[in-house]
Amino acid sequence: MESDNVAEVQIIKANIDSTKSRRRGKVFERVRVAPYCRVSTDSEEQINSYNSQVSHYKSLVESKSEWSLVDIYADEGITGTQVLKRTDFQRMINDALDGKIDLIITKSISRFARNTLDTLKYVRLLKERNVAILFEKENINTLTMNGEMLLVILSSLAQQEVESTSANVKMGLKMKMKRGELVGFQGCLGYDYDSVTKSISVNEEEAEVVRYIFQRYIDGAGCFVIAKELTKLKHKTKRGNTKWGESTVRGIIKNEKYKGDILLGKTFTLDPISHRRLENMGEEEKYYLKDHHEPIISEEMFEEAQRILNKRSETSTTKGVRQKYSRKYAFSSIIKCAFCGATATRRTWHSGYNHEKYVWQCVVACKHGKKNCPDSKGISEEIIEQAFVESFNIMCRDNKEVIEEFLQDAEKRINTTNSEKELRSIERKIASNEDKIKKLLDMRMEGEIDKENYTLKYNELCETIEKLKAEKFDMESNFKDENINKKRIDEFRKMFNSNKPIEKFDRAAFDAVVEEVILGGETEEGEKNPYMITFVFKTGLKASKDCSKFKGDSSSEETYSYTADESEEACSLSTDDTRGVCCEDREKIG
Repeated sequence: MESDNVAEVQIIKANIDSTKSRRRGKVFERVRVAPYCRVSTDSEEQINSYNSQVSHYKSLVESKSEWSLVDIYADEGITGTQVLKRTDFQRMINDALDGKIDLIITKSISRFARNTLDTLKYVRLLKERNVAILFEKENINTLTMNGEMLLVILSSLAQQEVESTSANVKMGLKMKMKRGELVGFQGCLGYDYDSVTKSISVNEEEAEVVRYIFQRYIDGAGCFVIAKELTKLKHKTKRGNTKWGESTVRGIIKNEKYKGDILLGKTFTLDPISHRRLENMGEEEKYYLKDHHEPIISEEMFEEAQRILNKRSETSTTKGVRQKYSRKYAFSSIIKCAFCGATATRRTWHSGYNHEKYVWQCVVACKHGKKNCPDSKGISEEIIEQAFVESFNIMCRDNKEVIEEFLQDAEKRINTTNSEKELRSIERKIASNEDKIKKLLDMRMEGEIDKENYTLKYNELCETIEKLKAEKFDMESNFKDENINKKRIDEFRKMFNSNKPIEKFDRAAFDAVVEEVILGGETEEGEKNPYMITFVFKTGLKASKDCSKFKGDSSSEETYSYTADESEEACSLSTDDTRGVCCEDREKIG
């Protein structure tokens, strides 16, 4: 028979004031405390706040006999929204996971992390190790039952506060940019920035480098070549580096500050949590300040550089071959290999000559080895020039009627484009749409249009203006090209009407009449002849010359080869320049 007596249950109350470690069954008599403090900026006021926090926590730990100080973990001048950037925070977490810390104290949730996800991640991670976090302002201990629920609510509020503050800061920056104030500018090559007066002044020593870059680029040198030249000349970048990169040179060429203007709002922050910055492709407003400061180069030089830059970036879909513009050399991108169809590259030979010797050869053979285009040969630039002189004179002598018809047709095409008239029309359309934006803003301020319709119409007008500006840029480039072509046609007509043969290579004549040059061909017997040069004229005529006679006899031919070091250096190709590579195999140069 079972007893009716029920055993008395004795309750052993929890001791929530002591922190115990379950690791290895050890119980620590003193709580190992790690205060964490942080300020968001490097301003004097914030640094004082940081020092105050450190002093406060030292005193707090010393005042409690049951506490022992592990270390004070502190991050200065770093935003709280990205945990990965806070080195001392990461050190503290690692020490806690290694069993060195029992309690972390911090002023508030926002001091610990302003991102709900990060806050909960670290709270739960530390809770598994029986490590508590005490948030003083909110009076939350993460090891208590209701601590995490309250933490979720309060950390969400902290994140909202960050987003609200970020929106206010963003609006403040926009207002500054609208007033024409500089935002985020710390100076660039050629300019010094005074943070007190917020003014930009020319650094004349650096400005000379900027002028050199623009002049060389307009002369036809590419960014890669200019970078190599600056490195060789030991000029310094704004950061003090003597090694220049292609992208650095290109960035300078694209920078509107060098003509005295400033474009604000080139980038924007995607969100206040990741702080990821993106190029502004129209998602946010931009602000353009005309004649803001002293220019280093003229507006004409800057615009010419942009024209060349844009032309070089264009690609042709014809046969998938990239087309080059603003050629440094007369034959750049014009010469094609008859055997594989690739373009020819210009090489410089030094061996055996008192002066440099320039040759043109298939880029496939040069870059990838003769085995990939075995029939091609390097042809001297002088030979190609002489072949053109002879072919040009014969064409002018034997095809007068065809050439006259070609010139008249070319002049007719230029005169009927009306580029200048179309340019003025586009400018009027841009001005008209800008006026519409001003009127739209007035309507919004007067309450005559709601926000939704205002935004819709505003975006439509901005998109229209951007398209018109792109058309204007293309039209201006075409207008300049037409003027150049007019001059070339006039020069060619004078030369043609004089009935005098040209005695030496004339680039103006070459550019005016030649569509393409083909290196290589076949003899009448069907044998491959690498010394055949064919000029394809814009009139539709073709002229071929066998230039093997210019090679000289076998006794005068010289064989050249590079050493391993020379070959490696000479074989670097530039996308901006046709100077380039050497052949891997030894070869005879005609």
